[in-house]
Amino acid sequence: MLLRLLRVYLRPHTKNIVLVVVFQFVQTLATLYLPTLNADIINNGVIKGDTGYIVRYGGIMLGIALVQIVCAAVAVYFGAKTAMGVGRDVRAAIFDRVQSFSVREVGQFGAPSLITRTTNDVQQVQLLVVITLTLMVSAPIMCVGGILMALNQDVPLSALLLVIVPVLVVVVTLVIRQMRPLFRTVQKRIDTVNRVMREQITGIRVIRAFVRDGYEQRRFAEANGQLMDVSLAVGRLMAIMFPAVMLIMNLSSVAVLWFGGHRIADNGMEIGALTAFLSYLMQILMSVMMATFMFIMVPRAEVCAERIEEVLDTETTVTIAADPVTELTVHGELELRNVAFGYPGAEQPVLSGIDLTARPGETTAIIGSTGSGKTTLLNLVPRLFDATGGQVLIDGVDVRQLDPVLLSRTVGMVPQKPYLFAGTVASNLRYGNPDATDDELWHALEVAQARDFVEAMQEGLAAPIGQGGSNVSGGQRQRLAIARMLVQRPEIYLFDDSFSALDYATDAALRAALVGETREATVVIVAQRVATIRHADRIVVLDEGRVVGTGTHEELMAGNETYREIVLSQLTEQEAA
Repeated sequence: MLLRLLRVYLRPHTKNIVLVVVFQFVQTLATLYLPTLNADIINNGVIKGDTGYIVRYGGIMLGIALVQIVCAAVAVYFGAKTAMGVGRDVRAAIFDRVQSFSVREVGQFGAPSLITRTTNDVQQVQLLVVITLTLMVSAPIMCVGGILMALNQDVPLSALLLVIVPVLVVVVTLVIRQMRPLFRTVQKRIDTVNRVMREQITGIRVIRAFVRDGYEQRRFAEANGQLMDVSLAVGRLMAIMFPAVMLIMNLSSVAVLWFGGHRIADNGMEIGALTAFLSYLMQILMSVMMATFMFIMVPRAEVCAERIEEVLDTETTVTIAADPVTELTVHGELELRNVAFGYPGAEQPVLSGIDLTARPGETTAIIGSTGSGKTTLLNLVPRLFDATGGQVLIDGVDVRQLDPVLLSRTVGMVPQKPYLFAGTVASNLRYGNPDATDDELWHALEVAQARDFVEAMQEGLAAPIGQGGSNVSGGQRQRLAIARMLVQRPEIYLFDDSFSALDYATDAALRAALVGETREATVVIVAQRVATIRHADRIVVLDEGRVVGTGTHEELMAGNETYREIVLSQLTEQEAA
């Protein structure tokens, strides 16, 4: 998964990667050449007392060191630029894919997990790319080059490398094998912490209302503690690995000095050669250390790449037709033919056998008990998810054949839980029509019975709105959402229990004002309150996902027991009549 992800998203950065490799290669060669020059200075300058030789070759060393510094800086710059570009592209790809998801796919992953995958998981892959381009490119060059240069200094002493390097590799491999499953657990625990924290922030009012602060603190502490435990397990492995590697490196230095000292005593090698060999040994082991550091990142990055690919490989159930319809000849007629909908693996469908027609200039109301499928039915029209059976038609065309832009322009919906974005009143109202004038915004607010409280705000249309509409009441949020749809001016208006937070007077005033605005449009209202829908042209009664009655209020009161029970649970017999 990791290689597949990197292969796709590194391809646009090939030029930068080539530059990184070239500069890292030059920088590594310069690093490898310095110990040899140092050995020459010791053997031919220091021991012989030739100051001119020391100054001359010391200047050469300074020049090579300067080249090394410049090449390293340039390589790090292009490496970081490539890694940041990969992170940006992967985040954009995840965002684009999530935007195409239906409600079903979003629910499958869960919002906290999608947030973690877009942020933390991408960051881990991005970090791996940085380490690879800044450390790992030079590590094999330095390792191979260091071995060759060490052999050049003294072949018999280089035999120590046959023991030192395998021992180091075995120790590192054993630790890395233990880390991979732990990193997968870490990412899942981060998901859990995000989910718990998101629930607590979103539901802070409920928590305070029921005085459940202590319980929620314990719940968060449990999730946080589980994350800490697995992170400590990873930390313990790292704590074992680095001292073990340092121990091997230090013992290696002692072994080189021991055997090298005997070689010097036997006139088998010079002091400068021993100094250079020690430097090359450190470079070899440091390159192995750099590779080790990368291998620590690889297991976690692999887990993160798998989680990212899960999102990118998930196809939305709401697909766009190959040759979508971009224009409608009739305007605003909505029809459901034998529509059914069921979730995967569910024993019973949510909806079955739904037949319904809503025409322009008419108001169609849908009512039913909780769980009867009212919201699900409405969500099929704008394709928040697709029907699993039957057809949803707009002007005789299946919504699955419509161009998404045309569908969004034709259908406007105020959901059961309206959402406002962080910004201003104006920016939220213009969400459906960016070109709307201020006069159009005020008109929509007036129809939605929201003008008074917006005018009361100090900045008016420029008044700030918190994320999710947190700084306005539930009723104000509903009215602003209705105004937003009015600014859009669709041909089909869908209201999903959009008046539930309004008092009866405001509800009545708003519905009266809507009549003039929606006279030429198709209006479908889902409501719990009978008073909201009793004057509709057609009322559809749902029960357990099926249509059990259709007609006017009077007709249903006379002949539909389900509707009659709903009405009499809210009104007296006299009020209902």
